[in-house]
Amino acid sequence: MEALILLLFIFVLAAFLGFELIAKVPSQLHTPLMSGSNAISGITIVGALLASGSIESGPFPQWLGFGALVLASINVVGGYMVTDRMLGMFKKKKEDNQPNK
Repeated sequence: MEALILLLFIFVLAAFLGFELIAKVPSQLHTPLMSGSNAISGITIVGALLASGSIESGPFPQWLGFGALVLASINVVGGYMVTDRMLGMFKKKKEDNQPNK
């Protein structure tokens, strides 16, 4: 029971700290941080695959691993979509009268 309370405390502390850090980041740094977040989520996906694929651990860690896999995948896909949109803002727009080069 003490271990569960400790893990819950660490989770709440990490969530609060993550929210406070992201809220203070200027908009110019969001794209580089998003690529770093995608790399970390890739590591999370590998860990979630290992957790959900382990047979000996029982059903709860498998479901927890599956949930982590779904959430990390959403984070990676969303991060790439936001990064692509941000990079699209820096591309020069072609004029309609000019032929494609």
